[in-house]
Amino acid sequence: MKRFALAAVTLATAIAAPAQVYQWQDEQNRTVISDRPPSGPVRQLRRIDTTAPPPAGEPAATPAKTLADRDMEFRKRQQEARDAAEKSDSEQRANARKREDCEAARKSLRSLESGERILLPDGKGGRYPIDDSERAQLISRMREDLQRDCK
Repeated sequence: MKRFALAAVTLATAIAAPAQVYQWQDEQNRTVISDRPPSGPVRQLRRIDTTAPPPAGEPAATPAKTLADRDMEFRKRQQEARDAAEKSDSEQRANARKREDCEAARKSLRSLESGERILLPDGKGGRYPIDDSERAQLISRMREDLQRDCK
């Protein structure tokens, strides 16, 4: 068990430690690349960065967000979720109301088409029966409304 732990720590240290890579030209004008610094006089000593660049599809690392920024984003997402739920509820209520109105209009149209006697308010507190021409106009208007609003 101790050997495993020691091996794990050694491996983690080796992976985590960034390696230094050096490139230089020696006295015979040969380019040398090594993980150890040169011994003696050299020309054009250069350290090579060994960290891997971010993948092409991913953006560069962004700085860590502060707690206030994360809290603000969280609250914004909560508000957006509440707004979406409200909108959905509102749409459901509107659709239910529209279905009820369409069903009531269909029922009124069936009553008009049945030929039974229909009384309408006369505006003076009384009622009057509709004649055939008025019935035909109401049927025509109800059919147009149903076609337009209740598809």
